[in-house]
Amino acid sequence: MRRTAWMLCSHAGRRSISQALADVLVCPLSKKPLRYCEASGSLVSDAVGVSFPLEDGIPSLVPKDGKFLEDDLEKSEQGQIRRDSSG
Repeated sequence: MRRTAWMLCSHAGRRSISQALADVLVCPLSKKPLRYCEASGSLVSDAVGVSFPLEDGIPSLVPKDGKFLEDDLEKSEQGQIRRDSSG
């Protein structure tokens, strides 16, 4: 517990987290390991298809804060279509 708390505190203020911390955390819904996605700056649960945001380098693993990956994918695709049509 101390090691996990130390890792959280040592990364406060950063946008990302260490791989060691990401390896310790699990999805609050499926209890399966999470992976860190550098592109979105979030922790992703592949088991349930949900991404959890990082707020000031601290993972927000509250289930209601999670976003379905399909929603994020659709938003990014729509943004890409808008950028392509504007340029």
